[in-house]
Amino acid sequence: MFLSKKQLKAIQRQQFRPNPQRALWLALVLPGAGQIYNRKYWKLPIFYGGFVGCTYALVWNQKMYRDYSQAYLDIMDDNPETKSYMDILPPRYNISGREEWFKTFFKNRKNRYRRYRDLSAFAFIGVYALSVIDAYVDAQLSVFDISPDLSLSLRPAVIQSEKNSRTVCSYGIGCNLNF
Repeated sequence: MFLSKKQLKAIQRQQFRPNPQRALWLALVLPGAGQIYNRKYWKLPIFYGGFVGCTYALVWNQKMYRDYSQAYLDIMDDNPETKSYMDILPPRYNISGREEWFKTFFKNRKNRYRRYRDLSAFAFIGVYALSVIDAYVDAQLSVFDISPDLSLSLRPAVIQSEKNSRTVCSYGIGCNLNF
């Protein structure tokens, strides 16, 4: 069955082939827009879940960093009125005699939460970069032809070579792989 040019153009118009550059720019401007443009809606919850998780970790670690940083500053100064570190400890907890241990404890916790906060920011950037790369690669591979003919054929082969002005024939098996 042969199709007319008009029918062929109508079929081509129905097939959507995304432009990789457009998908890249849309993903750069708005996270997830590249996946929407490529019509891969199922990927949106994955990327937005990653963004929400990284944002939550960033905010929580920033809050903990601020709390422990303030507690460390308060325990290090000599002012008896600054006792924000008591808000972190259990109610009516007595630290007398163990101030040096708590100074080290608050300093280590402050540094730990600062590190986690920074890692959360890098993870957020990583999820963003992954969404951009995914949109571009998905649009680029949308025109990749996956034909149903994936076969391997083996045939006898004759290989000719020249040695000392003589033609030498070798026999073997030729392998042909169709993608």
